[in-house]
Amino acid sequence: MGSINWITVGLLVVSNLIMLYAWYGHLQSMSSKPLWVAILVSWLIALLEYCVMIPANRIGAKTMNLEQLKIVQEAVALLTFVPFSLFIMHESVSWNYAAAAVCIFAAVFFIFWK
Repeated sequence: MGSINWITVGLLVVSNLIMLYAWYGHLQSMSSKPLWVAILVSWLIALLEYCVMIPANRIGAKTMNLEQLKIVQEAVALLTFVPFSLFIMHESVSWNYAAAAVCIFAAVFFIFWK
């Protein structure tokens, strides 16, 4: 145990991009729809996300312990959020977000440090 599985990382990237759209995409694409429509569509998108995330975690659990898998997931979530925020939601990213990202990447370093 203790090495990063890059297949897991790739699947987590896909999973996070899908989930970001489920969580936040409705703010832009369904803002004029009733709330129940946004919830239903988001749940359907989340189902697709789970079809990617569950295999990612199963594959990752073969080479990483639970703590490592969670910290990698958080780092991937930060990395996927930036392009999603910029290119899909047309939002900017603040300096304090970058500072928080540095802290998370430090956590990745420490969780894999032998």
